[in-house]
Amino acid sequence: MNATHVSSDETLFWDNGGMQSLITLSEIESAINFWRQRSPSVGEELRLCREASALATPYARMIIERRQSLPVAELYDTAQQAFREWQAALSK
Repeated sequence: MNATHVSSDETLFWDNGGMQSLITLSEIESAINFWRQRSPSVGEELRLCREASALATPYARMIIERRQSLPVAELYDTAQQAFREWQAALSK
């Protein structure tokens, strides 16, 4: 993550280049479903595509930890990229 620290009148925040800072459980589920529709599971084991697989791990973690959101910065690069591409597809 290429965040820059910005301070203004004692208010501190991180500028993350316009990317949202949190991903919700429903967003990550929607992103996984998007990738599963775009690239269905393959093989006898029904292996997920790379993007859906990258998002499945933080999704499972959120469920296990009973979290409704997760900082995007906590996602691995592959999951962040899959999430950004899903968001871009929504805006088309």
